[in-house]
Amino acid sequence: MGDFDTFAALLDYPVYVVTAPGPPPAGCLVGFAGQCSIDPVRFVVWISKANHTHGAALAAAALGVHLLPYGHGLAALFGGRSGDDTDKFAGVEWYHGPFGVPVLAQAPAWFVGRVLDCADWGDHTGLLLAPVAVEAPPAGAAAVLSYRDVDDLEAGHPA
Repeated sequence: MGDFDTFAALLDYPVYVVTAPGPPPAGCLVGFAGQCSIDPVRFVVWISKANHTHGAALAAAALGVHLLPYGHGLAALFGGRSGDDTDKFAGVEWYHGPFGVPVLAQAPAWFVGRVLDCADWGDHTGLLLAPVAVEAPPAGAAAVLSYRDVDDLEAGHPA
């Protein structure tokens, strides 16, 4: 689908780390996500079925969605390593947020959302979230990592 690939190459949007409570806690880098309703506020994240975090996300009552600081540290850990063979939370500061969801201390902004629904959409599952707790600085106060900033990362799970 060459024409769509050309279109998609022009896009640049934030990337996120989505976390799920365990045991053990799970998390992955997500490039497909966005607000999908204003009133009521709703956000959807799409998680690859090949990803280790997929099963944990489907079993969770709530998920954490984190914007990332500029730089490859968290993105490389959560996107370039697989939870199949790596404890991604061992080397980062985090704490239990609402519903026991892991919250990454380095994230400049995050929210925890209650999982309302999920849908099978191709090679990803979409999870509809209703935010229940939010931590964010004023608009424009934090630089966040975008898709183009991480397009050189190799995925930590099989394609």
